Amino acid sequence: MKHILKGTLLALCGGCLYILLEWIWRGYSHWTMGILGGICFALIGLLNETSARQTPLLWQGAIGSACIITPLEFLTGCIVNLWLGWDIWDYTALPCNLLGQVCLPFALLWVPVAMAAVLVDDGLRWHFFGEEPPHYTLIVPRKTPT
Repeated sequence: MKHILKGTLLALCGGCLYILLEWIWRGYSHWTMGILGGICFALIGLLNETSARQTPLLWQGAIGSACIITPLEFLTGCIVNLWLGWDIWDYTALPCNLLGQVCLPFALLWVPVAMAAVLVDDGLRWHFFGEEPPHYTLIVPRKTPT
């Protein structure tokens, strides 16, 4: 039960932070982006709780973008934009887009966003849940003591 509560609180935090990011970037957001942002934040946090502690932050950002954010953005876009017709976003004017739901420029933008999610998730876990303090390298993996 404790893990479910922690995960829910982290997802809520991530969802709120993503809505704030959208308000700053676009001037508006949609409630579905809070749900998507929260799910992505929680999953990126779980990625970092596994063996990713040895994975450089840049790689965690790339994995978060390629394996979590972009696929979930595509799935969400297919549901809310194409199926339900809510027209929350449309990337058709951007290069290398797939059905207007994801595109290469935003997939690249998600890398630093995912890196920030790793940092925020670890900071929240450390300060509020008493988990181990975070340690990072940007590009080169940390050497483990032998």
